[in-house]
Amino acid sequence: MGKILDAIKSRFQTRDIPKTTSGRFNALMRKEKGNTQRVAERLGVSRRTVQRYIKGERKIDNSPKVVARLEKEVSKDHQPKVRAKAQKEAKQRGLTVETRARFGFTAAGGSTDDARLRRLTEDVPDHLVDGIFEALRNGDEAEAQKLIAEGLAEEYFRTPGTDAESLDVELTDIDYIELDWRN
Repeated sequence: MGKILDAIKSRFQTRDIPKTTSGRFNALMRKEKGNTQRVAERLGVSRRTVQRYIKGERKIDNSPKVVARLEKEVSKDHQPKVRAKAQKEAKQRGLTVETRARFGFTAAGGSTDDARLRRLTEDVPDHLVDGIFEALRNGDEAEAQKLIAEGLAEEYFRTPGTDAESLDVELTDIDYIELDWRN
């Protein structure tokens, strides 16, 4: 995971997914109630391969692609009630993001919009909250980064009625990032 998804998970989840590959595989098997066909579809392998994993005839650790897919699939299903409660509360109370990162803009060359480190604490617009939690569910760091950059752009960088109203903001080189409920 990346810094943004790790920050979201550390604030809004109570525990991590299983640490070992076998623990993750067992969690996925439990989620799918032992249905080897559904597990195979989610991992992108054959049903027979899943059966071999179960019997110990094949080790899942030998395939880096399957291990990565397994982590992503287990993360999708991890703590759905906790995640739903956090998302509901975030929609009611709102989210605040505090970060120190490099912000840059799409602007004319030689302008003062060159990327530089900034420390910001801003509220995330309410219409982006669902997308941020969806990015967490899908393990999509790039989408979470894009949504938080958009939120910071709306709240801090764009000034209505000026040239800054249509700035495209890029968020890169994140030093740290924390998310919390809006006060």
